[in-house]
Amino acid sequence: MTSLSLTPLTLLLLLAVSSVVESCPPSDLSALLAFKSALREPHDGVFNSWTGADCCRNWFGVSCDRNSRRVAEINLRANTVYTTFEKPHSPDYMTGHISPEICKLTYLSSIIITDWEGISGEIPRCISSLSFLRIIDLTGNRISGVLPADIGSLRQLTLLSAADNLIAGEIPPSLTSLTDLTHLDLRNNRISGPIPNNLGRLQMLSRALLSGNQISGTIPGSVCGIRRLVDLDLSRNKLSGPIPESMGRMEVLATLKLDMNKLSGRIPESLLGSSISDLNLAHNMLEGNIPDKFGPRSYFTSLDLSYNNLKGPIPESMSSASYIGYLDLSHNHLCGPIPSSYNNMDASSFAFNDCLCGKPLKAC
Repeated sequence: MTSLSLTPLTLLLLLAVSSVVESCPPSDLSALLAFKSALREPHDGVFNSWTGADCCRNWFGVSCDRNSRRVAEINLRANTVYTTFEKPHSPDYMTGHISPEICKLTYLSSIIITDWEGISGEIPRCISSLSFLRIIDLTGNRISGVLPADIGSLRQLTLLSAADNLIAGEIPPSLTSLTDLTHLDLRNNRISGPIPNNLGRLQMLSRALLSGNQISGTIPGSVCGIRRLVDLDLSRNKLSGPIPESMGRMEVLATLKLDMNKLSGRIPESLLGSSISDLNLAHNMLEGNIPDKFGPRSYFTSLDLSYNNLKGPIPESMSSASYIGYLDLSHNHLCGPIPSSYNNMDASSFAFNDCLCGKPLKAC
């Protein structure tokens, strides 16, 4: 049996081939370098490791698929960078924009570019062509423009966050096609227009955070059909009309923040014996009596009904709630005695009503 001997030249060729197989493709390398060239971060050395021909090896914030060697993740969180480099002072901003060249990374499953505060420009429209995307997180920058109209084509997307930016325009109707979406966070932007009527199609959604925008119109009833929804924050918008009665029958909803809108009508009775533990309806135009529907299931870490047009007495059933940690009924038109079980509350919880009396206010 003859043994196989390899010449030095053959060994070099095999090593070269092996290196090519293990390296990222030239197209991905080129796209990453173009992405880098559109950003400027001269102080913390974020991109110092982006050297050499293999972008899958020791490039900070870049991860590749083990089998295909295609770039699968870009993860540039400002807070992570500052921890990694142990900055002793407040970090400087990263500036520039997100280059459309990022769309040439066709195997991307995750784009996380957060908390740089200086990255501006628009979200590249071509991002909707990245069919493997599961995570888009662009929180904490100065990104403007609008959300891509065809973002609904990203059928594998589970997390979409663009909070704390300057994004305007309406919520694209196609967003309701993201049926795997579990986390939607568009807080603190300049988004206007209505909430899509069929938002209830997002049956996997557990968090919907849309506060601090200019969203108008009514709260769609379809939202109440999202069975996994735990946190709903629509505060600080321009919403009008009534609160849907069925909102109090959502099985796992724990946080409901509707404060600082233009909501009108009565408080739905169902909200007071529901699974909601943090309920904020302050600064609206709600009217009528506070429903006398508290009971043992009523457990509120926070209940804020202040700055409305509520009238009548504080309902007797409120004393039967299993727990109310923080309570604010101030700035309404309530009248009558404060239940003795709330004598230990701060007076500010009941201030600026028409004729409430009893501890902690003046005697009746």
